[in-house]
This record gives sequence, C-alpha cells and structure tokens, in this order.
Amino acid sequence: MGQRGSKLPEARVLLLGLDNAGKSTLLYKLKHNARVSTVPTIGFNVEMLEARKNKKNIALTLWDIGGQGKMRQHWNSFHQDTAAIVFVVDSSDRQRLEEARRELENTLRSDQLRGRPLILLANKQDVNDALTGTEIKDQFNLKKTCSDRDWFVQPCSASTGVGVQEAFRQVVRMVKLTSDSEAMKDSIKETVHYFKASMRH
Repeated sequence: MGQRGSKLPEARVLLLGLDNAGKSTLLYKLKHNARVSTVPTIGFNVEMLEARKNKKNIALTLWDIGGQGKMRQHWNSFHQDTAAIVFVVDSSDRQRLEEARRELENTLRSDQLRGRPLILLANKQDVNDALTGTEIKDQFNLKKTCSDRDWFVQPCSASTGVGVQEAFRQVVRMVKLTSDSEAMKDSIKETVHYFKASMRH
C-alpha cells in the first residue's frame, strides 16, 4: 500500500447485490487472495485497493454494502460520488434472479449514478447448472437497461478466484476518476455518519 498521505487519484466503487450473492467473499479474494468464510454483512465492509490506470497509480475504495432486504433501503445513501457500480449476482440461484434484476434496475434509476459504468459479476460459476454470463445479460436485459452507460458482464467464482482479477481489471478500466480526493473523503465521512445514525432507528 502507498503512504496514507500520498495523493493518489481516488475512485469509489459500490459493490451491491442480494444477500448471499458473494460480495464479501469477492472483496476479500481481491484484497487478500484468500478464501474467507463470511457471515451476512450487516452494514458494510470498506477496503482500499491500489491499481494502475493510464500508467498512474489510483486508489479504489470498494464499498461492500449488505444485501438483505432491510439493508437495501439504505443503498441510495451510498450513491453520491460513486465512480462505478459492481453488481454481484448468484448465477446459480434461479429463484432470485428476478429479485436481483429489480434491485439492479432500482439502483440504476438513481440520479447520482447517472452515466456511471456497471460491471455485473455473474458469480458462482463453479456451481453446477449456474447460468452463463450471456444468459444473465439476457435475463437482465442489460442492452436496454444500460443504454445510457458503459457496462460489462464478467462470469466469475469468488470462491475459486476464477474471473475475479479480470473483473477487477474491468472495473479499473471503466471507472470514472474524481479529481478532488478531499471532497471525496468528506463525502465518505458523511455517508458513514448518516448510515450509523439511520441504523440506530
């Protein structure tokens, strides 16, 4: 990791998806290249990863937000200053595909996310009978839903690691960088403050 004081260009990436889609497993596979046993995320996990974009180092802050029903109503409080959306789908859970599609469409309607790139991860490809990336793309009707933004579907398996680095490279390639990292730090503090306050009620 770079020095805390270093002013790397920063980008905030939202990691969303239904509960049990594999978001936290993906995050820690990326961060530590380890298979981590996770419990459902109540609240959020935040990790910073360094990457290279346009021959420069950048810092990506990945926000892994819990996907249970009661958490989803708070997703929109994380939209501000987001540079890219990573939406994780459990490709093996056909029962909940429609629910996942609805949540993604709701998210993409946000004014604060207008034009932001979407990377959809068709996770759990290691599970028998998982839908392919193409099948997920068609089920989610992404050509229509994402007509106003860049988008990409990456099949992967968070538990085996297959496709995870490719997904990360795609995020780095598509992410929109913010120039003002101070404003971003303030907005992160505000988000955390708002979220803690709202969880008390």
